Amino acid sequence: MLKKIALLILIVLPMGVFAQTLKFGHMNSSEVIPSMPEYTKAVNDLTALEQKYTEESQRSQEEFSKKYQEFQQAMADGTLPQNIAERRQKELQDMMQRLEAFQQEAQQSMQKAEQDLMLPIYQKLNTAIEAVGAAEGVIYVFDLARTPIPYVGPQSIDLTPKVKAQMGIK
Repeated sequence: MLKKIALLILIVLPMGVFAQTLKFGHMNSSEVIPSMPEYTKAVNDLTALEQKYTEESQRSQEEFSKKYQEFQQAMADGTLPQNIAERRQKELQDMMQRLEAFQQEAQQSMQKAEQDLMLPIYQKLNTAIEAVGAAEGVIYVFDLARTPIPYVGPQSIDLTPKVKAQMGIK
């Protein structure tokens, strides 16, 4: 019996010592990223691109609306022969399909542009997080903005200010 107790103490004691030396850190990228000059430039570029797509979409929509109103007026007057009416109706359908296709392409292009512009920002942030984590000797750094963590204890080190400093952000 004494041997079992001694063995249990030899097994449990190192685990307790080991558990006390583990260090965890956390940070919040939603506090860091908006402070980055690269982020401001990316947001400005995306806003400009979105404005261009919006203007083109509105221009196309206005053109469609004008042609549709002309078609409706001609149909109401009863002055269009059947074959011309069918041709104009087909033109309007084609125009609507092109407009919808353009809007889908614009949305996909915006998503790709956002990914392309944000990728280097996240890479720079991750490099800074790795450097701070290594310097602080933590085994994990949790990003509270990207990973839902239901509880962060007082033992976890808030590395957000140090990540900002690593990146040269005040």
